[in-house]
Amino acid sequence: MNTRQLEQIHMGKGFIAALDQSGGSTPKALAQYGIEESRYSSEDEMFALIHEMRTRIMKSPAFHSDSILGAILFENTMDRTIDGLFTADYLWEKKGIVSFLKVDQGLAPEADGVQLLKSIPGLDDLLKRAVDKHIFGTKMRSLIKEANPEGIRKVVEQQFELGKQIFAAGLVPIIEPEVDIHSSEKARAEELLKQEIKKQLVTLDSDIKVMLKLSIPTENNFYSEIMEDAHIVRIVALSGGYSQEEANKKLALNRGLIASFSRALVEGLSDGQSDEEFNRTLGKSVKAIYEASVT
Repeated sequence: MNTRQLEQIHMGKGFIAALDQSGGSTPKALAQYGIEESRYSSEDEMFALIHEMRTRIMKSPAFHSDSILGAILFENTMDRTIDGLFTADYLWEKKGIVSFLKVDQGLAPEADGVQLLKSIPGLDDLLKRAVDKHIFGTKMRSLIKEANPEGIRKVVEQQFELGKQIFAAGLVPIIEPEVDIHSSEKARAEELLKQEIKKQLVTLDSDIKVMLKLSIPTENNFYSEIMEDAHIVRIVALSGGYSQEEANKKLALNRGLIASFSRALVEGLSDGQSDEEFNRTLGKSVKAIYEASVT
């Protein structure tokens, strides 16, 4: 584990950019960027276009370590290059930004009010490749839709079990049990989630480090006590479908919680923009998300 990168993520001022749209969500991400499906006719062409979009973001002067601590990448992005360097090396060597890798394969069908992670075949091999390509950590997303104690227990147990496997491979896992922001039971689900997270944290060996990526809580500063746990490197927040403006307002009310936004980060960006307009739009987003993260 890179100790400089660990210190940056643990103590740095800024946020984490989520650039990890996978195969299933890539067409929607491209459409929001102004690239319709008629522009590509194969998966290879689709992934080439999304890499061009991500490269444009990462090479922008607005994308810098003064505001951005880390970036979450999709596997395909990890394996590609920017200016002759693998993406993680480009981010660290040229931008001073730490790389994480999305490792989940999507969500299982809903049961007990939640969606667990699908099984992740070949995870050990993927983790080894991530270490070889200088990735610092990983991310995997589950989804909680109801305040179902049994379902939430299963989500958290699965996440932490995989987290221990990931840490043993030399990476810091981001555990992401998202609570659906539209759930009528969101506050109660968050109470149950916090209880289960605390139960898992006390079982970890003293050397294990993890991160949490959580929905912005209904009650401000709801996760503050967990931030003090010795196992926690950082707690980051997902935008969860909120607009950038709304997500920033809610985030700013939670001390110590920093952003890990995806859609909210790229809001307003378009393939048809000039570089000047693109960089200006991204710069405004980075500045606003940074300020909400350090408030």
